[in-house]
Amino acid sequence: MSEVVRTVVVKSTPLPRKLFMVFVELEGMYRNMVEQLVLYAARSGITSFTKLKALKYGELRSLYPQLPSHYAYTACQDASTRTKSFFKRRKKGLAKKDYPVVNRVSIWLDDHLWRMKSSTSIEIATHKGSVTIELEPHKQYWRYLNSGWRPASEAKVKLDKRSRRLITYLVFKKSAETYESRGFISVDVNENHVAVLVDDKAFLFETGFKDIVLGYYYRRRRVQERYDKLYGVNCRVKRKIFRKLKERKKKSDLKWKLANIVVRAAWERQYAVVLEELGEEPAKDMINHIGDNQLRHRIYQASFKGVQKAIEEKAREYSVPIVYVNPRNTSRMCPVHNAGIIYSNGCRIGRCSKGGELWHRDVVACYNLLLRAHLGNGGNAPSLGGLVVDGSPVPLGSTATHDPTVATRAPWARWKSLEDTTKPLKTPTNTLQGQTVVI
Repeated sequence: MSEVVRTVVVKSTPLPRKLFMVFVELEGMYRNMVEQLVLYAARSGITSFTKLKALKYGELRSLYPQLPSHYAYTACQDASTRTKSFFKRRKKGLAKKDYPVVNRVSIWLDDHLWRMKSSTSIEIATHKGSVTIELEPHKQYWRYLNSGWRPASEAKVKLDKRSRRLITYLVFKKSAETYESRGFISVDVNENHVAVLVDDKAFLFETGFKDIVLGYYYRRRRVQERYDKLYGVNCRVKRKIFRKLKERKKKSDLKWKLANIVVRAAWERQYAVVLEELGEEPAKDMINHIGDNQLRHRIYQASFKGVQKAIEEKAREYSVPIVYVNPRNTSRMCPVHNAGIIYSNGCRIGRCSKGGELWHRDVVACYNLLLRAHLGNGGNAPSLGGLVVDGSPVPLGSTATHDPTVATRAPWARWKSLEDTTKPLKTPTNTLQGQTVVI
């Protein structure tokens, strides 16, 4: 039995100016506490919340007696988390300063500082007493609230000073227990597409990560060439432009949509998902012998691990088991003859050196992952005799095990079902005076 945790961001209704100033004052006092605690913890080498609270709680209560006492608890939790993260980054050589800097602040709340008053409102304890905040719920919020998820005791609040709103980070939890799998869905992640093998049918999902990465790479380089000479490397104008770029958001959206399709397909069939065991930082091992800076950047931004993490998170939500296998030579060995596959001129179609049949590089990787999962699982999954592998030497053989069904990005990014992803998109039409007009 495991516990799945999700965070839902919900905005409040616009607050009156006087009420919003209460939270501005609260944020100021909370920021001061966190800044003092972070500097003290970093100087003393403290990363434990309990130790930091034992040493600084009395001082914080004397400095801010008007605040509810549990703000001192949550400030210590916030500071210890920041300090621990700073020490990790400094150990890796990623910290730019000798001490942690508090730039942005979210007010941490525990069960003594807030509660759900109703499904559309919360109550927060402040230095001016308890305040009721009306929320603006959205579809995702109602989905979690009405589908067996329970609100957790902790929450966070951030101030939106432009629109005088509170941005509330609500945490939902659910207990999940994985089922015993009746089969496997193997997934092979590549730079520009993801291959999925379901019931002996291969799907090739085009992600377009390469085009997204290169597009933003050239855009950032043009901005740097233009502004670095005029204003310096750390100019504010350049940072403002970079904030408008949405490379991370676009890739994250594709990763979660793809993970949703794969996990839902496995859950409907009561299958397990087979993934490659990539390690912590697979990109570092891949670029060891690559000198081209652009190719190195593409590999770093290709989201190999990111797609897997999205599938893992979705699998926890649906209680789908995950099986990890060694990915070594999965795209180079023929699953029928256990012989090498010969590729020529960078083509993704190769020929088995023993049997002579043709294999698509990503399809053979999925089959080898599936075979390794069967050999290493030992559970109640089907035996190897149930696999259908076309070994005929015909190009892209008759049972289509070599030729994947290609799903372009537009259809699968719109639909949630695996079967719907291969359907062509309908052209929107409109009828004007009895005539059908293509829009």
